[in-house]
Amino acid sequence: MRIIGLRHLVPLMLLPLVFSVTANEDYQAAKWDPIHFQPAIDSATNEQCLECHLEILIRKPLKTSPAGVKRSDTEAWYQTLNSYAGEQESFHYRHLQSQLARQVMNLQCNFCHRGSDPREEAPASHADNQDDSGYNLRKMVDVEKTCLRCHGQYDYKVMNLPGPWHETRDMFNDSCTLCHQTIRTNRHKVSYLHPGNIEYLGNKDADVCYGCHGGRSWYQTSFPYPRNSWPGISDTIPEWAKDRPTQSEARYRLDTSADN
Repeated sequence: MRIIGLRHLVPLMLLPLVFSVTANEDYQAAKWDPIHFQPAIDSATNEQCLECHLEILIRKPLKTSPAGVKRSDTEAWYQTLNSYAGEQESFHYRHLQSQLARQVMNLQCNFCHRGSDPREEAPASHADNQDDSGYNLRKMVDVEKTCLRCHGQYDYKVMNLPGPWHETRDMFNDSCTLCHQTIRTNRHKVSYLHPGNIEYLGNKDADVCYGCHGGRSWYQTSFPYPRNSWPGISDTIPEWAKDRPTQSEARYRLDTSADN
C-alpha cells in the first residue's frame, strides 16, 4: 500500500514536496522507519517530519460547522485573550506558525511527539517495550509532560493570592511583573521558548503571561514548574516546593538567557 491516504487534503502543487521522500516507499516500511522511534526521533527536525505530515499545517478549520454556524460568527476559546491575533486556525498551526507561536514559542515536532509504537502505546506490552519508555496508554503524546506546561490551571493558592487572575488582576495594575520583577526572576530559559520575547511582551501585556499560566487551561491541575534559584531567594523552602526540581530539565536547559 502506498502513502496516498492524505493526498486529497493537500493542494496538487504541494504533492511533490509532501511525498518526495515516501512516494516509492512501502507504507509499512515508512511506519516502522527509525525516525519514529528513540533515539532517532530526538534529532528529527521539523522539516523531516513535515515531509510526510505537512497537512497538519495547511488544513484549515471549517468555514461553516455541520450545524450551519459560521466560523466568522464565533469566538474560539484561544481567541479570548489579547495575545492571540487573527482568525481561527488549526491546532498545529497555532503552535508552530501563528504570530504568537513565532514570537514566544520555539516548539519542535519532537517536543510533543517523543516516539510512537504502532503496536500499542503502553509500556510492558511486548518484549522490546518492557521499561517505561515514555509512552502513555494509547496516547500519541504524554500530555502531562508537554501540554500541561502551558495549559494548566493558574496556581494562585501557591502564590498566596486572594483569587484567580481574572478576578484580581486590577489589584496588581494588570501587571504580572509588578511582583515578578523580584520574585522568580530566573524563568523561561528553556529551548522550547523565546525567553527574551516573553519578558518583553509580558511587560507590555499581562495576557502574554496569563495565556500560558491559566488563561488557556485545559486541565484541572497545574504544571509543577522547577524552582530555579533567583537572586534574593529565601533559604526557607515552602512546603509546596519541597518536591519540586531546582533546575529545568537538562535537555531543554539553555546555557544563556539570551533569546534567539
